[in-house]
Amino acid sequence: MPGGKATAPPLPAHPPPLPAHPWQPAPIADYGLVGDTRTAALVSARGSVDWMCAPAFDGEPIFGALLGGEEAGWFVAGPAGPAELATRRYRGNTATLETVWQSGKGRLTLTEAMVAEVSGALLPATVLVRRLSAEGAPVTATVDFNPRLGENHRRPRVSKRGRDIVCEWGPLALSLGCSTEFPLECGTQQTLTVHPGRPVTLVLALAYGEPLIHLDPSAAWDLLRRDEQRWEAWSEAVDADMPFRAHVLRSLLTLRLLTYSPSGAPVAAPTTSLPEDPGGIRNWDYRYAWPRDASIGVGAFLRAGKTDEALAFLGWLLHASRLQRPRLSALLTLAGGHVPRERVLQGWPGYAGSRPVRTGNGAAGQHQLDGYGWVLDAASVLVGGGHPLYSETWRAMRGFADLVASQWGEPDAGIWEIRADAAHHVHSKLMAWLALDRALRIGTTHRLSSGHRRRWQLARDALAAEIRSKGVDPARNTYTRTYGSQDLDAALLVLPLIGLDEPESARVRATVDAVRTELAAGGPLLYRYPPGKDGLAGGEGAFFPCSFWLVQALAMTGRSAEAEAAFRSLLDLASPLGLFSEELDPASGALLGNYPQALTHAALVQAALALRDNPPMDAGKAPHPAGP
Repeated sequence: MPGGKATAPPLPAHPPPLPAHPWQPAPIADYGLVGDTRTAALVSARGSVDWMCAPAFDGEPIFGALLGGEEAGWFVAGPAGPAELATRRYRGNTATLETVWQSGKGRLTLTEAMVAEVSGALLPATVLVRRLSAEGAPVTATVDFNPRLGENHRRPRVSKRGRDIVCEWGPLALSLGCSTEFPLECGTQQTLTVHPGRPVTLVLALAYGEPLIHLDPSAAWDLLRRDEQRWEAWSEAVDADMPFRAHVLRSLLTLRLLTYSPSGAPVAAPTTSLPEDPGGIRNWDYRYAWPRDASIGVGAFLRAGKTDEALAFLGWLLHASRLQRPRLSALLTLAGGHVPRERVLQGWPGYAGSRPVRTGNGAAGQHQLDGYGWVLDAASVLVGGGHPLYSETWRAMRGFADLVASQWGEPDAGIWEIRADAAHHVHSKLMAWLALDRALRIGTTHRLSSGHRRRWQLARDALAAEIRSKGVDPARNTYTRTYGSQDLDAALLVLPLIGLDEPESARVRATVDAVRTELAAGGPLLYRYPPGKDGLAGGEGAFFPCSFWLVQALAMTGRSAEAEAAFRSLLDLASPLGLFSEELDPASGALLGNYPQALTHAALVQAALALRDNPPMDAGKAPHPAGP
């Protein structure tokens, strides 16, 4: 996933009040995520849904102002006049977002969520509930419901069904209902007065290719509260002694929200084209499933005790890979199909002027050797946790290992998907070694012929010898980015995790230290590789997952106190709601790239687990803090 560095000044801390011309999006860190494990919405601190796709994460946007400006639509529910943001938080360990503004003598609260559990009842597939309530004094609020569909910002065919407003575009239909007699309109900014003790509930229901089910607002609110109870119960099962438990839970909840429940596919992010270099071209579509990133998330779920999510992913992977097996695609659609070709949306201004806005992803056709290692490692962790693989799943894993055994000597695109000639990336070779090693481990408890075992062992040993011969800079005694180079790669921080060398070995520690020093971006932040060496215009920003991998590497090489200090510093760089993007501008602290990003949150969980398993030597019996 190519990235970049900010070259434009940071956006203002608070967006201008509506209406504003020219319209500007909020800073990325200003957005909260609400979702239902099928699609998601990004909501700014002014109460504007500026991004939401339908009927799924990778569908067409119905509210796309984040990238398309005013013409792409939004859904605002918030204060109508001057107001000060008082607090913003998720309610407990749930997916319900609560925003509170002080407006004159009154306080206006927006409580919103999407209903995740809709099975077993006659309910819309997607339900967004938004409730405005007042305290202290009446507050004037604004509602601006302005959906537009897709690339050309198509206006809907609008009709009324009772008090509900209905918007239609062929097979896609939305309805908006309200708990009061307020006459809703489409495409017009409206105001209403919210009185203490008399909340106003707005319910957005969505249907695609099926009847549109209208939902009473009071029933929708009850559904939201029951959904909150399910999220709390889901969170309660996570180890109470987990270090930094509040942050880990928010990351796990985010990962769960980014898992497409109909198939079990984890989406890399719910957005496309949020810039890694504001004003530049490093804008990519992440609304797909990368088996590599997903496997890292699966490892996080497994080690946090969430087995169902891991089993769902392997089930999806088994289905998704069936037509290309044993080749493993770098990324797939949520249904397991081919990712659409990369193309540019014409006329879209992009986030803060960052063009082009893209859909599809050109990395889909790349050969990435490292993905096999991540997938087989996740399967090995599952087996090690007492969950044997089904025969068909093991057959697929054997096929992956066979391909690695026969093709590990070929160059590949590498983990960072550089859009240039393939190369012998050392990290890719390390992950190929991991694939064979973990396949051999699984083979100790699953059916495996002696011929298979011998072939994998020979390939694994040959790989290790070549890595140590061609992937090392003897002058520094470190592993390198590619064969024959002296450049470093932050992905080498996986070394202490995989077992090719002992974590305490001089070469592993030297590599970790060299990456920490030579790829430093300030504090605990790291660049992925030497800036300017990826063939794209623009600079290179700090990459959050690598920074959390540094925490893991430090903890596993006996430096847990340093690891914990770095971890705390990284937590301070999250959005106010505890969400992370892919990158950060080291100069301004602005979040960059698609948001929230699953890989960053998975790496955060893995880092916290490394701290749990490798406590500082002087920590005694004092537990790690459970919260912030």
